[in-house]
Amino acid sequence: MQRKRVFDFVRTLLGRGFRQSEVDALDRILDAADEVSQGDAATVAPLAVGGAGVRLIKRFEGCARLQPDGTVKAYPDPGTGGVPWTIGWGATGPDIGPATIWTQEQCDARLVQDIARHAHDVAETLGDAPTTQNQFDALVSFHFNTGAIGRSTLAKRHVAGDFTGAAAEFLRWNRAGERVMKGLVRRRREEATLYRSNS
Repeated sequence: MQRKRVFDFVRTLLGRGFRQSEVDALDRILDAADEVSQGDAATVAPLAVGGAGVRLIKRFEGCARLQPDGTVKAYPDPGTGGVPWTIGWGATGPDIGPATIWTQEQCDARLVQDIARHAHDVAETLGDAPTTQNQFDALVSFHFNTGAIGRSTLAKRHVAGDFTGAAAEFLRWNRAGERVMKGLVRRRREEATLYRSNS
């Protein structure tokens, strides 16, 4: 049942049906999530990001550097001016460098994979800590951008049930390359607002 909800959600996110490669990638991610959760059937955290979380991630990541021919080009990190190179909806990794060019379809498929992977990390970190959908979405957006869910005081406070303290922690993550970045200040503020929201 959970698997169908994830597939329905991703289909809605893409606005189209799946390619076989996307079905296979989602199946692998969900199989890995099932293995982690089999020993912990009481996990309270959602396993999939809701619409508010996806919209927040897409708004702040953007699908930048669209070329006249419709392809998308990688760009340097705004804080460092270089590594990590980023493409599409905030995708980074060893497969992405200054010469990387993708189609829009590749960018969209990678977004689906990256959101699912980050959601899995967040669910694993939170364990059975009570977590609303909005809290989960905000934490996935935070982790998508920072990669820091497992080591953050933010996550520790959430797991301890200190939701007020956790919400305040978002605002501390506003630097890149030792500089305060206006975009990160705005993103952290919106994540904290979503985290506190009950609706």
